[in-house]
Amino acid sequence: QVQLVESGGGLVQPGGALRLSCAASGLIFSFYTMSWYRQAPGKQRELVATITSGGSTNYAEVVKGRFTISRDNAKNTVYLQMNSLKPEDTAVYYCHARFAGSDPYWGQGTQVTVSS
Repeated sequence: QVQLVESGGGLVQPGGALRLSCAASGLIFSFYTMSWYRQAPGKQRELVATITSGGSTNYAEVVKGRFTISRDNAKNTVYLQMNSLKPEDTAVYYCHARFAGSDPYWGQGTQVTVSS
């Protein structure tokens, strides 16, 4: 079955950096558009960044210039490099995979806390 396993979350000070990873299995990874979402306490889940099968990327305005999404199809892994982190980036970050004509998939999430 399809599995998306996130890692790399943790506690970081404001201005710091983290790199999240999402390892995928059970699907033809290179076919899928991969995204990172996040959900802060009491808020709706929001789209952070997306990378298509062709490598095109899109970002939420609030993270543009600070976050970078990338993928390694040989490793079936998508990454989210997060720099210049702010307290408002605190959330559970989720990996998401979608491909036209198939069900989307979600990871279990990884906690990112930005605090001094």
